[in-house]
Amino acid sequence: MNARFPLFALLMSATLLAACKPATPPAEAASTAETRIGDLLITSATSRETPLAGGTGPGFMTIANRGATDDRLLSATSPETTSVELHEMSMADGQMTMRALPEGLLIPAGGTVDLAPGGIHLMLIGVRDALVAGQTVPVELRFEKAGTVTVPLSVKARSPAP
Repeated sequence: MNARFPLFALLMSATLLAACKPATPPAEAASTAETRIGDLLITSATSRETPLAGGTGPGFMTIANRGATDDRLLSATSPETTSVELHEMSMADGQMTMRALPEGLLIPAGGTVDLAPGGIHLMLIGVRDALVAGQTVPVELRFEKAGTVTVPLSVKARSPAP
């Protein structure tokens, strides 16, 4: 029985070391999902991690209108937030300004609109729980002509500060 003790101790040590190994971070959700509604194709729908619940987070995506008539993104909602607004960010005289787009966003016939950092984006307001890389956040988009569709935003890790 004493001869088996070193083998048992070695196996137990390896098991404990494996259990103490830091967890592998969740893989980032793929942002290659496509959502179609009517003549619209929505791709690259993402958000970023948020440090705390209750704050705000961005929503980005590309909306292509493959049709012959203009459409308009009128509003957005999410069960994970208290509200979602369509915003435009711009720089003027070294000052960043952000304004809501209450009239919505034109998606021109045959055109593509990018909701991206530093420009037009969704603002997720009152995030119920902190957004964590790897999760998805459902956002319902309401279009003037195409109707309503739910798009999953893939939450990405924040880039480290330079």
